[in-house]
Parts: sequence; C-alpha cells; structure tokens
Amino acid sequence: MKIDRLIGILSVLLQEEKITAPELAERFEVSRRTINRDIEDLCKAGIPIQTIQGTGGGISIMEGYRMDRTILTSKDMRVILAGLRSLDSVSGSSYYGQLMEKIQSGSSDFVSGRDSILIDLSSWYKGTLAPKIEIIQDAIESRQYLSFNYYAPSGESKRTIEPYYIIYKWTSWYVYGWCLKRKDFRLFKLNRMDKVISTEDTFICRNVPQPELSAEPRTPSNIVLKALFEEDMKWRLVEEFGPECYEVSEDGRLLLVEYYYDMENMVMWLLTFGDKVEVLEPPEARIRLRSVAESMLEKYK
Repeated sequence: MKIDRLIGILSVLLQEEKITAPELAERFEVSRRTINRDIEDLCKAGIPIQTIQGTGGGISIMEGYRMDRTILTSKDMRVILAGLRSLDSVSGSSYYGQLMEKIQSGSSDFVSGRDSILIDLSSWYKGTLAPKIEIIQDAIESRQYLSFNYYAPSGESKRTIEPYYIIYKWTSWYVYGWCLKRKDFRLFKLNRMDKVISTEDTFICRNVPQPELSAEPRTPSNIVLKALFEEDMKWRLVEEFGPECYEVSEDGRLLLVEYYYDMENMVMWLLTFGDKVEVLEPPEARIRLRSVAESMLEKYK
C-alpha cells in the first residue's frame, strides 16, 4: 500500500545519511520508477529531499532538516500511538503495530504513562473486512476500477466504481467513489459488499469533491414522531438522543418528540423496542406498526 511505503521510505531517509533508488526499490519490492514517484510525493508533502546523480550520489534529506520532537508533548505522542493501534485493529497486516513499536522504542524517555486511550475500529466482520480494505486501498493507489455485488434495501445490484476514499463513519466502514451505474459519487457500506475485486482496467482521476459526511440528512425531516417509551428504555433514548431528549409523562413513561424524513426507517427503528413503546403520532406509523404486528401474529400463532 502506498501510504505504508511512503512512511517506510521517510523512516529510512531519517535514519540513513544517503541511499540509492535501486536500494529503496529492492527494499520495498517495487520498481525504480515507483520509488521516483514516491520521492516526488514526499517532496510535494514538504519534505526537503535532494537527489545527487553519479558515483557516490543518492537520495537524502537536506542537511539541517530535523523533525523536531519537542513540538509534540507526551500527550500528543500517546494520541498518535492510539491512532496507529486503532488502524491495526482493521489491518490485514501488522504494519501499524510495527511502526508503533518503532516510535515507542525511540521515544521511551518521551512517552510516559500507561496507554489510556484504546480504540478498536474492527467489527464482528473483521475476518472479511480487512481483506476488503486491502483490496480497496490497492485499487485506489493504482487507479483501478472496483467491482462488487451490493446489497441495499432497494435490492441487489452489480456495481463498478472509481474508488477514491475509504471512510470510517457512523460506526461503519465505507468506500466513496464514482459509480458507473448511477453516474454520480456514492458511498458504499463495506459490510454490504460481496465479491470485491479490482479490475485490470484503470481510470483517470476525476476532480473529486470532499465526501459529504454530515450527520444531517439531505432530505427535509418533515415527519414528527411522538411516542411514549417505558421507563426501562431510558438508557437507549439517552444513548441515541441525549439526556434532554424526553419528558416524563404523568404515568411515568418517557415522551419523545423527534423529526424523521423516512417513514420506513422510523418504523423499523420503533420495532426494535418491541412492546416498550406506544406511538401517538403520526397516525400512518400506528397503522404500519399494527399491520406488522398482525402479520407477525399470523406467522407465530
């Protein structure tokens, strides 16, 4: 993966006075042309790298350049290490763990205290998630199309996209890219993707807009939900909407007033409470819930 290789090359240049492109190519098992592109990318990132041609030449970081560690506090370093540890929780390799050990071993006098932040970005689907992330990362780096089967509420479909970003949001992993079927940028949930492969065909990178990751829905929330929840469901209301989201009614139940933009999603969410909720409004939600309950009764009677 390119980001891994760039970090590795920078680490080598910081530790060695000079090294040649063929040596770097052999160490990272890539072509010399790839190393040259990587050096250009590091220069664009602001790292002052110089190359000297001929006998005795090589690649090095300009004299006098230092990564001043004093600009980072001990707390800063612990947060960086926590971030690397979190990436390893979904990585298919131990790269980030090894990088973390390198940082810690060289900063034992600087990083004090126990690890106080532990982040696990994996899920129950880690076994299938890590290979997908690796395939997508490689496709993004090499600008290859990504093909997969996608399972959505609207049904199953075969998709081919130009992948641009891997995103962790809303407790789930997504890939963001240009969908050839929809002719637009789309966000696809990795757990809904199957048979993920990168094709041999490559694409020219588009002018990619920043992914829209706002928690606010694009569609106006014009459905007003009024519902009474049993008192023992308080923990769920607080978890999802905050401690000020409800009012206590005269009979002790908790009155929730919230706005939704999708009736089906709202009804499915209400069903997760079983008989612990009574919907007051809207009438359409009451009718839908009654219909579902009657259908379930028919199946289980």
